[in-house]
Amino acid sequence: MAGNETVMSSHPPKVPQINDITFQDVRASLGAGFADFMRAPMFGLFFGGIYWLGGLVILASLTILDMSWMIIPVAIGFPLIGPFVAVGLYEVSRRLANGEPLVWKEILLVVFHQRERQLSWMAFVVLFIFWMWIYQIRLLLALFLGFQSFSTIPRFIEVITTTPEGLAFLAVGTVVGAVLALVLYSATAIAMPLLLERELDFITAIITSFKTVIKNPVPMISWGLVIAVLAILAMVPLFLGMLIVLPILGHATWHLYKRAIEPQ
Repeated sequence: MAGNETVMSSHPPKVPQINDITFQDVRASLGAGFADFMRAPMFGLFFGGIYWLGGLVILASLTILDMSWMIIPVAIGFPLIGPFVAVGLYEVSRRLANGEPLVWKEILLVVFHQRERQLSWMAFVVLFIFWMWIYQIRLLLALFLGFQSFSTIPRFIEVITTTPEGLAFLAVGTVVGAVLALVLYSATAIAMPLLLERELDFITAIITSFKTVIKNPVPMISWGLVIAVLAILAMVPLFLGMLIVLPILGHATWHLYKRAIEPQ
């Protein structure tokens, strides 16, 4: 019996240890992310192209549904799903750091294989919060502006910036959206690369990610703001900036993770 207990106790993976990080780590990670993109630009453009195509699909869908005014709030929320798409970029950075060859088939198989691992559960978490993002926009629109239909984006912007109801919607929506964005960022910032590298359950990974943000609130939240600002700027024009900006951010996230979490 004692022998069995010993064997069982050796199986649970070690809980990740969290390091203290500073703004220097954030800057260094961003620089390393740019360097990785330059070393393997075709991989960056490929995975960045997924973001770009996703943005175009959203744009086309909302236009066809005559809901072009939803493009702005949906586009702002779209980068929230970025960490899951960035798994391929994490793998490229991992291989570059370890001196492993960059083989298309192997990297794509790693990404495809994640459906059988804990990262697949993270997809549900990410998409659920993204759905809440969309739902809260619709709910706040109904509460503050009724069920108005805006024919164009300029008309939507005019209403939310020049009317009392619109300004109230903008203020409350910004606060609620910021809270949802912070929750999703805190849950995934470290969890995604952690689950790629280690065999952990997704709950432990999420808790570790939250603890990392709590332990290093200023640099981690600052990094989140950098991601948000650059991702929004990358949407103009026609999401083309995502081809370059988001791959760099994906590579940089891997390097920040390696600085924030103690090696195994």
